[in-house]
Amino acid sequence: MPEFTPTATIPADYSTLTATRTPYQANFQQLLKEAAQITAKAKCAQTGYKSIELFAGAGGLALGLEQAGFDHIGLVEFNKAAAETLKKNRPGWYVLCEDVAAVAERNLEEEFDIKSGELDLLSGGAPCQSFSYAGKRLGLNDVRGTMFYYYAIFLRKLQPKFFLFENVRGLLSHDKGRTFQTILDIFKQEGYNTQFKVLNAWDYGVPQKRERLITIGIRNDLVEQAEFEYPIPHTIKPVIRDIKLDTNPGESECARYSKSKTEVFSLVPPGGYWRDIDPAIAKAYMKTCWDMEGGRTGILRRISLDEPSLTVLTNPGMKQTDRCHPLEVRPFSYRENARIQTFPDEWEFCGTLSEKYKQVGNAVPVNLAKEIGIKLAQAISSLCGH
Repeated sequence: MPEFTPTATIPADYSTLTATRTPYQANFQQLLKEAAQITAKAKCAQTGYKSIELFAGAGGLALGLEQAGFDHIGLVEFNKAAAETLKKNRPGWYVLCEDVAAVAERNLEEEFDIKSGELDLLSGGAPCQSFSYAGKRLGLNDVRGTMFYYYAIFLRKLQPKFFLFENVRGLLSHDKGRTFQTILDIFKQEGYNTQFKVLNAWDYGVPQKRERLITIGIRNDLVEQAEFEYPIPHTIKPVIRDIKLDTNPGESECARYSKSKTEVFSLVPPGGYWRDIDPAIAKAYMKTCWDMEGGRTGILRRISLDEPSLTVLTNPGMKQTDRCHPLEVRPFSYRENARIQTFPDEWEFCGTLSEKYKQVGNAVPVNLAKEIGIKLAQAISSLCGH
């Protein structure tokens, strides 16, 4: 194995590296003013629209929608640690730590104290699952047992005015597009007019390249009265330099690389990856991945201060999806990942360190959710003649 000689040196005092104002920071006051104006308009346009969220996770989507003015009357989340996170941060939320299948079987009008047709929004994103019968258009009963089935049951029983169904971009091509087409067919059968679009969180005040498929449904009887428009992308976009970075966080806050992996990563400059170091060292580290096709740009990837993060994942130690810190040779801490996901620092996560990483990685970025929520609030307000 070749001798390691670190080349990606970082000054001991790296405060000077973060002192330079980025375009995002230079325009921060203006952005705050514009955000306040948008939020004020949203609050004027509505008075606490009622929403229920399924597959709520650690609350990224729910928090963003709350910031847009929605009042959550129920959240369903099966994972105990994630449900505890929701309860800890919002004791007033009605959080059901149960299997969504069990909840869907109950009388939902009684469960959430709301009549069918009165709910303003159903939100959430069911895990992506194949439908062997996709493309046959057989109806809701033929997707029974999948997580999406229970989302659709909530639609059928509560008949919300709008729904927000979020998922990974890959759902569009899953099973050659048949899975998503089946989902759209069922939404139509349940009485909803749908529209969908892939949004990149980086366009909406999130220092991260993260694409999400956002599907919006409007109940058929309301289509002529309300129109939903997706939020307009920002012209100023944040980067890693724009968030607070921790200095040598403890083991309870941050995962660590092995000694050998730390030695290799010490050679990689911020913004670089495996091609930026000695090929012999890179080959020894990559092992069988060395012979794989493609750019393999996620291997030995070190993020720089002046770029957005790549998609925040649930496990910081996977070789093919490395996300090394720009200033210290380590993964990002779970709190740094939460900041990248635009969670406020006061939002506490429950569970073990690995559970915290998982909750953060699975979340919808808060700022993205807020932007979508503001547009939903504006659409719902038009039903009231505001």
